[in-house]
Amino acid sequence: FMNLGAFTCVILFTLRTGTDQIADYSGLYQKDPLLTLALSISLLSLGGIPPLAGFFGKIYLFWAGWQAELYGLVLLGLITSVVSIYYYIRVVKMMVVKEPQEMSDVVKNYPPLRWNLPGMRPLQVGIVVSLVATTLAGILSNPLFTIANDSVLNTSILQPKTTTGEKVSQVSPVKTETVD
Repeated sequence: FMNLGAFTCVILFTLRTGTDQIADYSGLYQKDPLLTLALSISLLSLGGIPPLAGFFGKIYLFWAGWQAELYGLVLLGLITSVVSIYYYIRVVKMMVVKEPQEMSDVVKNYPPLRWNLPGMRPLQVGIVVSLVATTLAGILSNPLFTIANDSVLNTSILQPKTTTGEKVSQVSPVKTETVD
């Protein structure tokens, strides 16, 4: 959902302004807060910032790599994640922090918000759905992963077998606690 959200925001910005240059997003928050929020959350999730969905996706991916003893690959993934976070935060900062005098010419001439144009409603729905899904999937990731893990553990065809025919227990990187 985070990729869908980011690309939907870029498409919407391009349709409204005629440009897709990153520098032209400068000061966008003052003209289109919804688009800025959606793009910011999508980018931060892609970078793996908690509590968004991308963070938990990366945790489980790195955990699986570590369990498979692919330490070099996990290290490479961590390095690229740090680099991507740096660049994503720069874009978010540019959209949000810029003063009105630092606003790009494209954003200064940003057309008024009109969602009733043909083709805009699906983009609006795409932005809202991806924004909600990215945020909720991050916040509710532990219950979602517990459900997925339990379904795999309870499906005999998906269970690895030992040479003696016994099931191998699955280890989860996140503790689940029950509240009574």
